[in-house]
Amino acid sequence: MTISYLITHSGGFHADELMSSVILRRLFPQAELVRTRDRAVLVPAGDKIIYDVGGNYDAEQQIFDHHQRPGPLREDGQPFSSFGLVWGHYGQAYLAALGVPAEEVEAIHAKFDTKFVLPIDLLDNGAMEPSVAGPLSVLTLPTLLGSLKPVFDDTSPTADDDAFFAALPIVQSFIEAFIQNLAAKARAQGLVEDAIAKAGTSAILELPMGMPYRSALDKAGADHILFVVNPRGGDWTLNGIKLSGDTFEQRADLPESWAGLSDADLEEASGVKGAKFCHNARFIAVASSREAILAMAECAVKAVEQGAS
Repeated sequence: MTISYLITHSGGFHADELMSSVILRRLFPQAELVRTRDRAVLVPAGDKIIYDVGGNYDAEQQIFDHHQRPGPLREDGQPFSSFGLVWGHYGQAYLAALGVPAEEVEAIHAKFDTKFVLPIDLLDNGAMEPSVAGPLSVLTLPTLLGSLKPVFDDTSPTADDDAFFAALPIVQSFIEAFIQNLAAKARAQGLVEDAIAKAGTSAILELPMGMPYRSALDKAGADHILFVVNPRGGDWTLNGIKLSGDTFEQRADLPESWAGLSDADLEEASGVKGAKFCHNARFIAVASSREAILAMAECAVKAVEQGAS
């Protein structure tokens, strides 16, 4: 039977039903999205998907709520929100609809669940405090989406619905961008693996373009690689490699004598014709040609080796 109605609760909204709505609207674009708490409307039927309301989780009846007691739990005992339930049931079809290659769907589905869906589930259920983000807690996605709710003295009878529907394209952009980045990392994996093999024992990894590379380095155990070079527009860049995504600390910094210099000053400090710029924090440098950037990379490696000796 055709899905004609996507039904969630009326009133104030949270990240979980917003995100569930994005997933379901992609898969059932012909369906009407209804926000209600009318019990007569919330009766399951073959042409309805009901989520974040209704007091039950039953995938066969197409109802995905988590507010009942006991609520639905993941295999590891962590709670689902409606987003986790909808993602678990419809996520792979959503990825296919976005054009994710079939051979990558399962892996990206799992990664998105871990990195994006689970935090929403935990926050929505109070199983994680927003304060874990520290001073950045007001900038987390659920909090930012919450800021899109109508202000307290907006007395318009449609204020909540208007804000909800205005928030949907914003949520969609975040979800799709996150997934596109996961898919891009999957595409980059093979390219980086080939470049690692070509680099051999060199401390310099040359890539054909800017791309995600650290996960491939970790997977390959290529701890000897200290710097990455690649073309960028008409220039070439030399980059340090972060130890992880949670720190700015690098395997090795660019030479201290280059910090903050550009053009002739950097050429003189590095001894490389064509050197154009080095960031003051020493994580990236730019040169005008491949030959120049490789020469700078060799200088950077030698500086590290001399510092370690």
